[in-house]
Amino acid sequence: MKHLLFAVAAIVCLAPPALRADVVDEVLDDQILPGMQALVDSSAYLAQTAQTNCTPEESTLRDAYDQAFDDWIRVSHLRFGPSETENRAFALAFWPDSRGKIPKTLTTHLQAADPTLLEPKTFVQSSIAGRGFYALEFLYFDPAAAKTPAASYRCALAAVMAQDIATTARAIQQDWQNSYAAQMRNATGRYQDKSEVKQELFKSLNTGLQMLADMRLGRPLGRFDAPRPKRAEAWRSGRSQHHIVLALQALHPLATALADGDAALIARLDAAFEKPTLRALRLEDPILAGVAAPAKRIHIEALQQEINDLRALITSDLGTALVVLAGFNSLDGD
Repeated sequence: MKHLLFAVAAIVCLAPPALRADVVDEVLDDQILPGMQALVDSSAYLAQTAQTNCTPEESTLRDAYDQAFDDWIRVSHLRFGPSETENRAFALAFWPDSRGKIPKTLTTHLQAADPTLLEPKTFVQSSIAGRGFYALEFLYFDPAAAKTPAASYRCALAAVMAQDIATTARAIQQDWQNSYAAQMRNATGRYQDKSEVKQELFKSLNTGLQMLADMRLGRPLGRFDAPRPKRAEAWRSGRSQHHIVLALQALHPLATALADGDAALIARLDAAFEKPTLRALRLEDPILAGVAAPAKRIHIEALQQEINDLRALITSDLGTALVVLAGFNSLDGD
């Protein structure tokens, strides 16, 4: 309920003309750079808190965990550049975990209780499935992990994981601040011209919507006769519905900025974002358990359809206005 109240309050290129420099600046200065800085700040606080607290039922640790995870979700669609380097995005967020590698990896860690793994230099070389927010969620909220005989080791491992999250977030932010933002502003480095910058931002928007429809909703929905509620994102910590709202709220201003002052297009985008955002807020289903209950499932299916409709509008109207194609993204396995 705390998340919902907060959310309600917050409620390949085809030779186009160059994107106005102030649009790129707007996205960088109002969205990307502040978002990355927020992630650095909140993950550093989480790492500090995790050093002395291992009980997520205690409000200080839970609040620190929630804030850092929130800040990641708000920038998680920006899977290019600094986030791609050294697989940093996967180090922060190994999800979806279709083969259950996170529980297997962490169960192995807890059984072995290897003290060398508690050294940051050793931990960073360990399996990526045992790093990041979803692995930390397992340690904090999975009943089996909480009951492990090696309770002190679990707490020490959680502290190292939280510090690793903070270190990775800082590395991403420093790359943005030191070089990558300038490459986007000036269309240098990996970008030959502003049209490629535009392509990158549009692809991130499209990727975020695809993640919402296909992963955050599609995975737990499964089939009508075979729903998969335990495939919902972050269900152990009760954050599945909240992530959908956060993602929609993060993607909306990106779409608006890319509309580049086109009032009619912005109005259509606002209306198209409002429908799924309001529906997501009204689900009252924190872990999307309703996918297994026909009376509730219909609302989750309707939400998925509204997001697909939004994605179609983005592709047809915004894509046409920008003269871009969605291109490939990390969800396509390319």
